[in-house]
Amino acid sequence: MHAAAQKGIGILFILGAALMFALMNLFVSLAGELPLMQKVFFRNGLTVAVVAVILIFRKEHFRIANKSCIPWHLLRSGIGFLGVILNFYAIDHIGSISDASILNKLSPFFAILFSVALLKEKPAIPELIFVLLAFAGAVCVVNPRFDMQVLPALAGLGGGACAGLAYTCVRILGAKGERGIMTVFFFAAFSTVLSLPPMIAFWQPMTPMQLVWLLLAGAAATGGQFFITAAYRRAPAKEIAVFDYMQVFFAALLGFFFLNQIPKPLSLAGYAVIVGAAVGQWAYHLVRAKRAAKAEDRPPDPVPRE
Repeated sequence: MHAAAQKGIGILFILGAALMFALMNLFVSLAGELPLMQKVFFRNGLTVAVVAVILIFRKEHFRIANKSCIPWHLLRSGIGFLGVILNFYAIDHIGSISDASILNKLSPFFAILFSVALLKEKPAIPELIFVLLAFAGAVCVVNPRFDMQVLPALAGLGGGACAGLAYTCVRILGAKGERGIMTVFFFAAFSTVLSLPPMIAFWQPMTPMQLVWLLLAGAAATGGQFFITAAYRRAPAKEIAVFDYMQVFFAALLGFFFLNQIPKPLSLAGYAVIVGAAVGQWAYHLVRAKRAAKAEDRPPDPVPRE
């Protein structure tokens, strides 16, 4: 298939992932006042079941690529688990699922910072400028105040930081030859096992509708994982990742129609700054990639005669 067609399909898949994760946030919110770990368990439990069935029919089954992947699996899963907890706390208390979504979408900017420490990468000056712009937008969304009402927004910000570190670990696992589906399974299984004891300890009986919302949240999370994996198989992340920010648009629409949530003007300004920084970073990488491709195609300079 032509590269442009592959990229188009990749964009459709990543838009599907954005919609699925926005729906997950909506369903978690609609589930109402339930213990946090009860929600976390259902978010990951269905993913474990679905991915386990797929792995059973794969040739390599549940085999991890090599022993050096295990510490990175544990770090990625532990940080990812904490990120889900913080994100769900933000969804339950921040008052707007679109605010929670945009704070979680700071993860690519956090990933740039973590790549400096873990991958020894040196970000270019424009990348650092876009990071600063994104965090300036986050300040608008958080609207910092010196009272307890700022905690949910800070939790959302922390969830984005955890996701950024988790994505950096996923890159390292990929470089070590680990399969993407195994990374998803390890994280989901890790989170399910860790959330099980506190869920049992603080179990709260659910109405049939609450159970439906949590099962739908798990289904949406699982669908999002498959969509985003399919997207990055079709096209490089640097070309399509910016479309993942459509999750904020989807979350705003869902929040308005189903939860009567209207983002505050300062939050909308923050959305614009963060999405603008993401688009700027995406355009910068595309321009740099095109320049590198032209440099490779350029014929070598003639050897000067003596």
